[in-house]
Amino acid sequence: MADLPEYLTIETSPVAPVANQVVGDHYRITVLTPRMLRLEYSPTGRFEDRATPFALHRDLGPVDLRVTRDAAGLHLFTGALVVDYDEGPFSASGLLVRQAGGLGYHSDWRYGVRFQADKWQQGNLGGTARTLDGVDGPLPLEDGLVSTTGYAVLEDTTLPLVDGWVAPRIEGNTDLYYFGYGKDAPAAVRDFYRLTGPQPLLPRWALGNWWSRYYAYSASEYQELVERFEAERLPFSVAVVDMDWHWVDVDPRFGHGWTGFSWNTDLFPDPPAFLAWLHSHGLRTSLNLHPADGVRAYEDRYAALARRLGVDAETGEAVNFDITDPDFLVAYFNEVLHPLEDEGVDFWWLDWQQGSHTRIPGLDPLWMLNHFHFLDSGRDGKRPITFSRYAGPGSHRYPVGFSGDTISTWASLDFQPYFTATAANIGYGWWSHDIGGHCFGYRDDEMVARWFQLGAFSPINRLHSTDDLFAGKEPWKYSADARTAMGDALQLRHRMVPYLYTMAERAHRLGEPLVRPLYWLDPRPEALAARTSFGFGSELLVAPITTPADRQTLLGQVSTWLPAGEWVDFFTGVRYTGGRTVQLHRPLSGYPVLARAGAIVPLTWPDEFGTGNPEAIELHLFAGADGDFTLYEDDDAAEPRTVTTRFRWSQADRALRIEPAEGALDLLPAQRRYRILVRGLQADPVEVTVATADGARVVVDGPRVANQVESLVFGLLSAAQVEYETKGAIWRVIEQETTPARRIAALQAMDLPPSLSSALLELLLADA
Repeated sequence: MADLPEYLTIETSPVAPVANQVVGDHYRITVLTPRMLRLEYSPTGRFEDRATPFALHRDLGPVDLRVTRDAAGLHLFTGALVVDYDEGPFSASGLLVRQAGGLGYHSDWRYGVRFQADKWQQGNLGGTARTLDGVDGPLPLEDGLVSTTGYAVLEDTTLPLVDGWVAPRIEGNTDLYYFGYGKDAPAAVRDFYRLTGPQPLLPRWALGNWWSRYYAYSASEYQELVERFEAERLPFSVAVVDMDWHWVDVDPRFGHGWTGFSWNTDLFPDPPAFLAWLHSHGLRTSLNLHPADGVRAYEDRYAALARRLGVDAETGEAVNFDITDPDFLVAYFNEVLHPLEDEGVDFWWLDWQQGSHTRIPGLDPLWMLNHFHFLDSGRDGKRPITFSRYAGPGSHRYPVGFSGDTISTWASLDFQPYFTATAANIGYGWWSHDIGGHCFGYRDDEMVARWFQLGAFSPINRLHSTDDLFAGKEPWKYSADARTAMGDALQLRHRMVPYLYTMAERAHRLGEPLVRPLYWLDPRPEALAARTSFGFGSELLVAPITTPADRQTLLGQVSTWLPAGEWVDFFTGVRYTGGRTVQLHRPLSGYPVLARAGAIVPLTWPDEFGTGNPEAIELHLFAGADGDFTLYEDDDAAEPRTVTTRFRWSQADRALRIEPAEGALDLLPAQRRYRILVRGLQADPVEVTVATADGARVVVDGPRVANQVESLVFGLLSAAQVEYETKGAIWRVIEQETTPARRIAALQAMDLPPSLSSALLELLLADA
């Protein structure tokens, strides 16, 4: 085996402290944390101390534990867990783990017994799945670490790692990890990251908009498209070129053209110039790869690769793609991909679809591709990134995830936010979906616009569509209302990069994915019912609209749980009281995004759509409680130089303190302009200029404002597609009755259409 370059290896600490291990002739119980156990049984008495793709770091420090034995066997106590074990082969009768503190019904786990969901308990709340290819609506998810029973169990069947490569596993061993974190989902995933390694920090530019389309663009056509986006003020930061960048119509003696590594010079006569042009317009570039068929004789780099691997190039024999051969792997990177990267390719889209088996039993080729492509992309001090499908627990170390070819239906849209948020339960925080749908399905302008809005609040926002003349996602191909909503969503996404990048660093450092289910914020059972809603970073809650608008009110509707406290609509400033389920209604020009009281959300100014550290920042401040937010910025290097700026809001003083920036001050402008928009106070926007090293204190004058209920109801009635007499009757109630209770009682007596009644109740009870 060839020695792997140092950048293709990773550091591990796979051996837990001896004091944390309880060992018998055929079993080993390792207490990794007070709530996380490793349970091994070996018929041969040999145990696995090597790292695996799942478990890189088992040395998580000492844990207090106590062991007793009696006639029934071994009893292990961690303070949070109790293990009762008969010290024989693992069985349902002989191995039991109980959670201390009385978490309730079904919180005990017996080996081999899977909890069967019922109407009171859902059991495991799911993790994620390999792909959404061919899925129209929901699909079953693999297990995650979060459960209504308070525990989850994952089996590690992956191959060990030795000197950066895979090695055979000890045959016949059972290797389980038990997570008993009760209702504390964030703690379960944080400790999972300690075991498996953290989410990497993405390059900042990856958080903008991505353009992708399966289409045989020429270089000039792609450039014309980018210039049209610029003229329309539609910002993008990543240009994805699908498989037609390479030759696809190949001589039949070489097979088909699905796999390719050489530019189609009929379409791209000067690839370096094309890539340089994209870079000059602020776009990073990714090319699509289906590498399974290897490197064939017509490829530009065939001769060099064949020579390096000892294949006689004169024979035209293909160099097979063999991920199990380290000599091939290193040569594949050095001879085939690195020259293309030298021309300007920034990263690769690994569209691997050719199976799950290799010459090494138990080795998933997708995991190997993700692992080594990601590591290779980080050589020479670059921030690593790849783009590929999910390959099991631990895959969060290789962002970004490609979820497959999404079908263009409302059912697919409805499942996508649930699928994205639930992936946090297995630590997988950077899904990229085909926003707007990729293939099949149907044309529905409202649906695509709602999908764009979801994309703005997704981990990665990548538009995509199949090779079909009618399936493009260019906003100007849609109706006026949809086009406006789509453009607004794309612009907002780029303006949110300061917030998104701060949340990305938080995800890396604190182990808190950007998108999380609502039960991470509030573990009450009611939060489970809000299946499509999610927390978006530390400040926001998003309740996507994933069904068509009502034809009478012209409003999309979604039901969501609001955790306790006060929430403020990000766009309209309408205030909501939490601790309850609410119905939210929005026109196509709106979207249900709520900020908690005290939230501070930094955006760029409306005219600044780049993804670098901005010259000017627009702070959205949501009054009602004290707030504290620290903006993170850096130089985008693998080992970054960093700078932070802290913002603190005092509700009592009506004062915002912009602290002096700390760290590498040269990464920021010497003076930065701020515009401060306050929701919840009767105050005009404030503009200030702050010296990087000085900071500022800004007083925002004005009283607290209540929801303008009458104005909101009038707007709702104006747009509603109902009888004028009904509108007039409703408005008379609003004018004549002055309390929410009397208004609601009068409206309920009118036998209104349910959709209209629901929208009115939202406004009347929002700040109840």
